[in-house]
Amino acid sequence: MNTSDNLVDKKAAREKSLVAFSSVIAAIFLVVIKLVVGLATRSLGLMSEAAHSGLDLVAAGVTFFAVRASDRPADANHSYGHGKVENFSALIETLLLFITCAWIIYEAVKRLLLHDVDVEANYWSFIVMGLSIVIDISRSRSLMRVAKKHDSQALEADALHFSTDIWSSSVVIVGLIAVAIGQAVQPSHAVLASWLFRADAIAALGVSGIIIYVSTRMGRRSVRMLLDSTPRGVNAEIETVVKSIPGVVGVERIRSRQSGPSTFVDMVLAVARVASLEEAHAIAEDAEKAVREFLPRCDVVVHIDPVVRGDNSVVERVRSVAARQGVAIHELHIHDVRGCMRLEFHAETSGDLSVSRAHEQVTVLERAIRREIPELTEITVHIEPIEDNEINSAVVDTVSKGEIEQIVASLPQEFPDIKECHRISILRIGQEITLSFHCSVSPDMSINRAHELTSQAEDYLRRYLHGLSRVMIHVEPQLV
Repeated sequence: MNTSDNLVDKKAAREKSLVAFSSVIAAIFLVVIKLVVGLATRSLGLMSEAAHSGLDLVAAGVTFFAVRASDRPADANHSYGHGKVENFSALIETLLLFITCAWIIYEAVKRLLLHDVDVEANYWSFIVMGLSIVIDISRSRSLMRVAKKHDSQALEADALHFSTDIWSSSVVIVGLIAVAIGQAVQPSHAVLASWLFRADAIAALGVSGIIIYVSTRMGRRSVRMLLDSTPRGVNAEIETVVKSIPGVVGVERIRSRQSGPSTFVDMVLAVARVASLEEAHAIAEDAEKAVREFLPRCDVVVHIDPVVRGDNSVVERVRSVAARQGVAIHELHIHDVRGCMRLEFHAETSGDLSVSRAHEQVTVLERAIRREIPELTEITVHIEPIEDNEINSAVVDTVSKGEIEQIVASLPQEFPDIKECHRISILRIGQEITLSFHCSVSPDMSINRAHELTSQAEDYLRRYLHGLSRVMIHVEPQLV
């Protein structure tokens, strides 16, 4: 991570800590005023709200410390960072809310069934609850704004928590209004007033129902994150993004998990076996970049799995074997002649090697190719020095097989360094003719000289055969 990233993270941490701390201050203020007015008016709705705000204070404090801890960098004991602290703090909030609900429900049922408690609904009650709603709206919006900006689950849980306070406070106000109406009609409508007085306890039950519903949702989400559940739909979207990257043959596996505001993704991408190490590395980097653009705060690990693609699979397998053997090849051709598969290609070796040594290297390559592709019936390799990559081509005239074999057989007479020509193969494809054969030379001859000799022989053949499409000459050391 570069310096600019560190600066962005520090700024985000400061903003998250500031909004979490402001939530703590607001919670302290609401606890005090609700408790004072609730005790003065003996309103269970208000006292339940005070208890609720008390738990809000604890939750806000947990969130404050959680966002500070979660932004600490990874260390030796926490290689994935401290993001899980945010998820754990959300779970603590859930447990605290369930405890609050249990007490509120107990008190409300006791007042409804066992004995009445006189409740005084005065203007202070309405001022406190109205002020509570205003403060909750303000801090819920500020928390949610920062939560979405920095993908903080602790702040998002806190914002969701306080947004429910708005509704619960509204329920309490409804209960207080019912009590106030009951106080006004009590002399003449005692039965109606009795039921209206119970509205405060019913409002408390309403608050509990809201809290239980929200807490259950928040608790489930926290548990899913702590158990490393995959974020819903994320893997499918990542796969869609990665499949569009050039060079990616397929996506074999994607795993993702969320830790606080960060997401960790590891994936296995299928890449053609013929791709070089540099090409595979570039594909992996493109995949990492694409995923980070989709998930801004994301740690990505990409594993490359070389595979054979369905198209040109034999060609890819040959190139893969050559790459593993460390031999550069080009001009690779595969022909299917009446069910027999023939392979021809140029192999590059050091020009300073002797023919014997170069032939040994190519023989090892041929054996490896046959092990990989046993269906090949014949392999012809033209050995050339690495520095020479020129390719000759010409338009073909029609010539007879006998003429070609006769001219090839005469090469040792024209070029004394060529000892023998054998395994002459002539292939016609439409109007094109490909000629390949083996020639024996001295085992001590250098590859530079052997390539020069085969080039002269090829020029000779083209002069007399007037436009062969392709000539493949396999040089091998003469057997002593």
